[in-house]
Parts: sequence; structure tokens; C-alpha cells
Amino acid sequence: MEKLTLKICWLEPDKCQGLSLPKYQSDLASGMDVEAAIEAPYCLEPGTIHLFATGLQFAIPSGFEIQVRPRSGLAVKHGVTVINSPGTIDADYRGEVRVALINLGRAAFTVNRGDRIAQLVLAPVVQAQLELVSELDETTRGVNGFGHTGL
Repeated sequence: MEKLTLKICWLEPDKCQGLSLPKYQSDLASGMDVEAAIEAPYCLEPGTIHLFATGLQFAIPSGFEIQVRPRSGLAVKHGVTVINSPGTIDADYRGEVRVALINLGRAAFTVNRGDRIAQLVLAPVVQAQLELVSELDETTRGVNGFGHTGL
């Protein structure tokens, strides 16, 4: 598996004592778990959205992005997921990475300092060069959309 150096720093190192840098949980994992850098527990009520601090900022190489994705355990067990999944952190952004979580479950869910709240995936990006044409090539599928192959 290819490895790429990703520069990362704590925004306020003194406030991040006890927190861990994002970490891959297995040798072949594509996402690094990131922790909540919050001062006190936060109760995420059903149907509510909250933006959680991570205390981190990245220098993402040109030609890449970081995608913020849900952790499957939080989603399946508690209905807690990333609202704008996948969120995108562009290579030219240098602010704090924050994670927008929503509770789609039926019960309140408490996020504590240091809880793993999302996973970050470093992914290549290709920018499109748009070409305006008068019509597009035909395909077998054509304009058939949702449900066109049956249930």
C-alpha cells in the first residue's frame, strides 16, 4: 500500500493533552479514526446536528483531499453519522477540521472528550475541465434513472 506524508498539527497543543492523533485501526484500513476535542461531554439529542472540534489542522498535498466519513459502529449501534457524508477537506484549507454529526437514532447519544467520532480518508482528486457540447453520446441506459433495473 502506498504511503504519503501528511503534515498535521494541533491548533492549541495545551488544550489537546490526552488526545491522540488520527490513527488507522488495522494494517489495511483506509480511514483513520479521529477523536472529539471537546472540553465536556456533549449530549446529541435525536434529530439534532452538532459540529465537533478535533483540535487538528492539516496540510493536505495538492491533488488530494481528506474525506470525513462516519464510523460504522456509531451509525449502526446508535444512529449517529456524519451529516454531510462524505465531508470534504480541500488541500488549500488550513483551518480546524470539524466533524458535523447528526443523531438519527431514537435515543440521546453522549460524545465525550477523546471519543472516536469519524474516520478520515486521504483520497486523490482530479479536477474536471468542462467542455460544453450540443448533445451527448448515446448509451444503452440512456436517461433511465432511479429503479430502472428493478427492485
